[in-house]
Amino acid sequence: MKSVLIVEDLPEIRQWLGDMARAAFPDIEVSAAARLSEALDGVRQGVFDLALIDLGLPDGSGIDVVRALRRLQPKALPVVVTIYDDDDHLFPALQAGAFGYLLKEQPQEALVAQLLRMTQGEPPLSPPIARRVLAHFASANHRRVDMVRQLEEEVSLTDRETEVLQRVAKGYTLPEIALQFGLSKHTIADYIKQVYRKLNVSSRAEAALEAARRGLVNP
Repeated sequence: MKSVLIVEDLPEIRQWLGDMARAAFPDIEVSAAARLSEALDGVRQGVFDLALIDLGLPDGSGIDVVRALRRLQPKALPVVVTIYDDDDHLFPALQAGAFGYLLKEQPQEALVAQLLRMTQGEPPLSPPIARRVLAHFASANHRRVDMVRQLEEEVSLTDRETEVLQRVAKGYTLPEIALQFGLSKHTIADYIKQVYRKLNVSSRAEAALEAARRGLVNP
């Protein structure tokens, strides 16, 4: 890390962040901006390896600085340093391209340790933020599982319909399936029509994909 942009409107916090950056990277060159407009000018005119960005600026949001860095200096690493630990600030910042998210409430030595993780390619995240991110994705995964389970419950097939779907997916013709079950072709045709209707598919290929999803055949 050779250069850092500090974006913070309070002078004493700017100094604190600069000291923190120097503690992590002793030879780093520090530039500072107190307003969004100054920060955007700095991004357009300078080249930075790192940016420590407060979100609450007098003339706008630090998220705009994150976006500008991602657009104009994609190699720079924007790290949010803020008091806000809620989803309404965290996830928009990460979606804008923030590489890390640190809380000012942590001791300086803890924040320095987080910054040093970047030398190994690890994003600096304060522990409460890391837990919030993990909880968010765990919750999203549970929602997806519940949705899949609900869909499967809504589209349940009888044992015979499942067997017919499996054979359709394996490429057996209607007469071959009828022969295997000892049933008439008309009966098997009715089963296939019922399966297609339940699964909302209209072709053998779509039925085969659904059978593979249900583990009835190899994809």
